[in-house]
Amino acid sequence: MQFLYALRSKGVTDSRVLTAMEQVDRAAFVRGLFADRAYEDMPLPIACGQTISQPSVVGLMTQALQVNPRDKVLEIGTGSGYQAAILSKLARRVYTIDRYRSLVEDAHAIFARQQIANITTFTADGSFGLPDQAPFDRILLTAAAEDPPGPLLAQLRVGGIMVLPVGQSDAVQSLIRVTRLDSGYDYDELRAVRFVPLLEGLGQE
Repeated sequence: MQFLYALRSKGVTDSRVLTAMEQVDRAAFVRGLFADRAYEDMPLPIACGQTISQPSVVGLMTQALQVNPRDKVLEIGTGSGYQAAILSKLARRVYTIDRYRSLVEDAHAIFARQQIANITTFTADGSFGLPDQAPFDRILLTAAAEDPPGPLLAQLRVGGIMVLPVGQSDAVQSLIRVTRLDSGYDYDELRAVRFVPLLEGLGQE
């Protein structure tokens, strides 16, 4: 209850998102020295120099994505797998990509232990998306790009929504929501955030 109260106090009010976050135990995705801080509203380090985002930011990004039960969702930046697990409670199918093979393998193992069957994992350069599976109803980036990547915009169906942080990696970034229209794209700036940068290519770990 304290965890959910903290989420509500930060602006996460969507009942489906709150239920999904209640169902997914963040402690399953946090290891080592920081395991006892899994329920605190703070980002925590994980392997490969990456982080697991603070729960309130995960909730706000998920809420902004407006996921429907029949949606096909693409996530760029698997990381610990925590965000994908939450999306799996809201969407029909989740495709998640990370450039670090070890992160993808660890997340896949957690999904198997949690018996989450509607997530498909990939080790790849997320900036190119998954053209073979496009179009997507929703796309979520958990790493900051200077601008919304063109290949990902192209893989968003008309009426679809993409949520991502944009900005320089060494400055405060803005969380934006992009909606694809028949005539182009509509952009909404949501709030200031700070994420690791979106890197091209595959990682070495």
